[in-house]
Amino acid sequence: MTKPKVTVGMCAKDAEKSIRLAIDSVIAQDFNHELMEIVFVDDGSSDNTLKIMQDLTSKIDIKMRIFSGKWKGIAAARNTVVENAVGDYIIWLDSDEIMEYDFVRKQVLLMDKNPEVGIIAAMPKIESGENLVLALDLLPYVAEYHFRNYENPLKMPGTGCSTYRLVAVKEVGGFNEKLSGACEDIDVANRVRQAGWLIVRSQAKCRETHGGLSSWSALWKKNFNRGIHSRQFQNETNTFFSFYRMNPLASLVASFRLAILGYIATKQKIAILLPLHFTFKMTAWFCGFTKNR
Repeated sequence: MTKPKVTVGMCAKDAEKSIRLAIDSVIAQDFNHELMEIVFVDDGSSDNTLKIMQDLTSKIDIKMRIFSGKWKGIAAARNTVVENAVGDYIIWLDSDEIMEYDFVRKQVLLMDKNPEVGIIAAMPKIESGENLVLALDLLPYVAEYHFRNYENPLKMPGTGCSTYRLVAVKEVGGFNEKLSGACEDIDVANRVRQAGWLIVRSQAKCRETHGGLSSWSALWKKNFNRGIHSRQFQNETNTFFSFYRMNPLASLVASFRLAILGYIATKQKIAILLPLHFTFKMTAWFCGFTKNR
C-alpha cells in the first residue's frame, strides 16, 4: 500500500452540523487521494458526530482512522493525531473549516521545498454574504495575516488549517495536555519556533465559520471562555499577558488600526464597525481572564 504523504488531523466534539462540509472539502482536494489519510478523533460527542464519520469510512476514497472516547480536552485529542499520523505532514482541519480545492497541494509543495519549515499558516478567507458578526470576527485575522512575523509568543498561528511537519511537533513533545480548553496551539507553535523551526505563511486559503458564529451573545460567550483558558495558559506556561495591552480601552485603540488594515486587505466597508466589534470581543476576553483573579 502507498504510504500517505499527508495526514489530515480532525478533532471534534458535537460537530454534527458542520462536519460534513469540512469532510467534503477534504474529498474535493486535487491532491492524490492515495497519498492522504484522515485521522479523526471524536472527543466525547453526545450528538451524531461519531456516527457521521463512521458512515463515511466506506464511502470515500481516502483512508480514514477513527478514535473516540470520553472527553479529555483538545490537546489530548491532538496528541492522538500526532501519535497515529503516518504522513510527513499534518494538516489540521477543525470541524468548522473548509479548505479550497488546491489547499493540500499548495501546503505540501511549500513543505517539500522548505525542509527548515516546521509550521505553515494558511490564508483566512471571508465568503461574500457572510453574516455580520462572523465577517467582523474574521476580518482581523485576514488583516493581520500579511503582517505577523511570529516572533511574539502570543502571536503564534492557530492550528486551524495550519500544516505541521510531523517530526517538528514530535521533537517538542507534542501538545501540552494541561491546556485542555484552548491556547494549546499557541503553546506548541511557540515551542516549535524556539526549537529552531521556521513558521511561515502560504497562499493556500481556508474558510472558517468559528462554530457557526452568528450572534453577539455567542461572540461574548466564546471570548469569555477564551479569556478563562488564556489565564490557564499563562499560569501553566508563564507566558505573560499584559494588562496594559489587553484591557478594553487598549483594545479600542488597537481596533482602529485593525479597521484600517481590514479595509485595505478586503475593501469591505464593514471594517468601519471593527472598533465596536473588537472592543466588545476583548471586553469579554478580559472579563473571562480576570474572573476570580
